[in-house]
Amino acid sequence: MGEVHVVNGNYSAAEAVKAVDVDVIAAYPITPQTPVVEYLSEFVANGELDAEFIHVESEHSAISAVVGASATGVRVFTATASQGLALMHEVLFIASGMRLPIVMTVANRALSAPINIWCDHSDTMAQRDTSWIQLYCESNQEIYDTVIQAYRIAENEDVLLPVMVCYDGFTLSHTLEPVEFEPEDEIREFVGEFEPIHCKLDPEEPMTLGPVGGPDSYMEFKKMQHEAMKEALKVIPEVNSEFEKRFGRSYGDGLIEPYNVDDADVVIIAMGSVCGTIKHVIDEHRSDVGLIKVKAFRPFPGDDIRRLIEGKDAVVTIDRAHSYGSMPPLWTDVKAHAPDVEVSSTIAGLGGRDIRVEDILEVIEVAEKGEGTDEPVWINVNV
Repeated sequence: MGEVHVVNGNYSAAEAVKAVDVDVIAAYPITPQTPVVEYLSEFVANGELDAEFIHVESEHSAISAVVGASATGVRVFTATASQGLALMHEVLFIASGMRLPIVMTVANRALSAPINIWCDHSDTMAQRDTSWIQLYCESNQEIYDTVIQAYRIAENEDVLLPVMVCYDGFTLSHTLEPVEFEPEDEIREFVGEFEPIHCKLDPEEPMTLGPVGGPDSYMEFKKMQHEAMKEALKVIPEVNSEFEKRFGRSYGDGLIEPYNVDDADVVIIAMGSVCGTIKHVIDEHRSDVGLIKVKAFRPFPGDDIRRLIEGKDAVVTIDRAHSYGSMPPLWTDVKAHAPDVEVSSTIAGLGGRDIRVEDILEVIEVAEKGEGTDEPVWINVNV
């Protein structure tokens, strides 16, 4: 059994990184993730973590630094949010294309303009096609557990893709919750040693990484990334199951977490901290409603979701981001895998606006009326 501490989400992430015993950390501050790397800098300074801590001049440099470090065969970490993640955009493709098992936490924050430092999912949704695995957390305990699992997932020889661990800025990053920290020796035994499989930069054995891929080979590289994402659909549940056996905690099968779905007439599909509010509404107000919490947005567990929603009276998604000129991203992916199921779409909580109990009840009403199937319904908006 571990020890329970009352900490915020950023500390949970940093404690997990320390427990995994990373070798290189690249840091550039941006609200609301800054405390993650601040905590890690303290761990390094006081000798709790033996790691190279690199102060860089931008988020672009932060991701570039961990790309270079990971290519030498060491375990790495960085963190960012919002415009910082947007500045990394160019290099995210390089990290995944080089098949580097980088882990990065993102304290989800709205993108400007207007300037906004509060939570929505527009930053990570904008990066959903960069071939990074994306795992979303509901609680601070889940942040800690997911960061640990992320290294096992990323470093699996059938996957070898970078992972974003995403959690809601301020709602989780700065909010105190009880979190159980496991003994570090047990965490390190669970994660194992990182051994580069295909490539490692070494002056004694020179090799070229990330060379030109012309028309004769580029598609093959991209097809292999696609296949790796499909493999992640198998590996993520395996790691989640092993974690549960060892530490007694799991999150559904690691891809989705159904709640009260079997007997529900109405099913809500959502991600992140709002799932806690939805569970409260189900327990206290609407026992005929179920929730499918999507933990893995990439790879998207569409077939699993389709099996759960087929035959339901009403289904509705809650998106904390929008794809302007089209439909919101979570709704779009659900419909792509369940084209014969009528699914309503709602948008809520942009820019950190609270998603209240009454808002969840309105979402349910939208689903029951069959609204929002070809145009999203904006919840608690004044225009």
